Amino acid sequence: MPIEISLILITNMQNKLTKLPKEECATVEFKSSFNEETIETLVAFSNAKGGTVYVGVSDRGKVQGITIGKETIPNWLNEIKLKTTPQIIADADIITLDKKTVAALFVPEYPIKPVSIRGRYYKRAGKSNHLLSIDEISNEHLKTINSSWDFYIDPNHSEADLSKEKIAKFIKKIIQNDGILQAGLSNNDFLAKMEILRNGKITFGAYLLFAKDYCTISDVQVGRFKSDITIIDSVSLNSDLFHEVDEILAFIKKHLKVEYIITGEPQRTERFDYPLDAIREIVVNMVVHRDYKDSSASIIKIFDNRIEFFNPGKLYGGITIQDLLSGNYVSRSRNKLIAKAFKEAGVIERYGSGIIRVRKICREYGVKEPDFNEVFSGFQVILYNEKVEEGKGEKVGEKVGEKVGEKVGEKVGEKVGEKVGEKVGEKVTQNQQQILNCIIENPYITVPGLSSIVGISTRKIEMNIQKLKAKGLIRREGPNKGGYWKVTS
Repeated sequence: MPIEISLILITNMQNKLTKLPKEECATVEFKSSFNEETIETLVAFSNAKGGTVYVGVSDRGKVQGITIGKETIPNWLNEIKLKTTPQIIADADIITLDKKTVAALFVPEYPIKPVSIRGRYYKRAGKSNHLLSIDEISNEHLKTINSSWDFYIDPNHSEADLSKEKIAKFIKKIIQNDGILQAGLSNNDFLAKMEILRNGKITFGAYLLFAKDYCTISDVQVGRFKSDITIIDSVSLNSDLFHEVDEILAFIKKHLKVEYIITGEPQRTERFDYPLDAIREIVVNMVVHRDYKDSSASIIKIFDNRIEFFNPGKLYGGITIQDLLSGNYVSRSRNKLIAKAFKEAGVIERYGSGIIRVRKICREYGVKEPDFNEVFSGFQVILYNEKVEEGKGEKVGEKVGEKVGEKVGEKVGEKVGEKVGEKVGEKVTQNQQQILNCIIENPYITVPGLSSIVGISTRKIEMNIQKLKAKGLIRREGPNKGGYWKVTS
């Protein structure tokens, strides 16, 4: 919006806002004065969902007020414009609160990302500004041009590294599933049409999908553990992605317990201690959405009471754990070419609804719902075989998941017992209340996982946990590794 229009808005919008937001969040920041940090926050908002900086307010939300001259706002807007690339132009409103003047600077989400200030790139994450790494800057740009890393030409491999048999099998599946006719196209022409080959050269996606032998970037480690440090069976995989899905599923199934249910039919019904459909959904999502630019391996650990799935790369596209649990998000694929190939081959049925399906499968199977965490620069799913009473899984998944942080006394208090919500509300800070909510939903949640959700550093999470323990509101059950948190009244 041009400066002239912004100044008209300042006059028209004055006093329309009668109170501030309660606290800083993903779209709100308080600043006592205008400085370069203010511009950094506006850049971070532009690279996320947009937001407003209130100048003249302390970081605790106390209105301090500022002095604004005739040229103050135009000078601020001009400085923001000159110091950002691509240039962003903020909207500005002047507000009177408690007889003091506050300036509200607003920017929407910028359509061309990422935006920088003096060559530095920030993105809003919770209540803080996150300095983007080179990989994150690259991903933001790829999203803007509606592309992804796997569409780019692989400079280290050629067609000689691909299996012709695997390519032919893939094309045959597509023709069988969708009735697509090659219309005289060669296999290479067919792959070029799907952009798996580009300009006669293979892409990173092509190498991952059809690697002939050892694939250097698809490392997956799967193990059966008797304890956190005792492993009794394992397999290392470095093959094409379609083959890896089959091998992972076969290894996991080999180590599942099974019971046979007599139904009166000629054949017995098998029931595994974990729902196979949920395992398959998780494994396929791991392979398709992994960050293959990260040199770390995907890791699957099978224990007696749980299976832990870890993938390099945090949630993609600004999605949070809360978004996943609520289903209120638009899915963006980190590897669009790989996802499209799995979809065309009939391995993926629908985009973006895997987590919702996994939770639904577990509820219907009568086992505890899985946990989802962002840990160690990656994403973790923990699948349990613990059985729950009929209807209990639905209540926990829907009621707690949808109401975390809302009416704690009424909803969470019913789950914990004796109106803990009312008692806790009188004793703890808002961050501590969020920590309690997270522990109630996921007793195995880690400190880094809490830090990601609450939006404060791991050190502050640990300090708040110590305070909650001192107040007798939580306690640790079991060892530091492998134990869990318990909320007490």
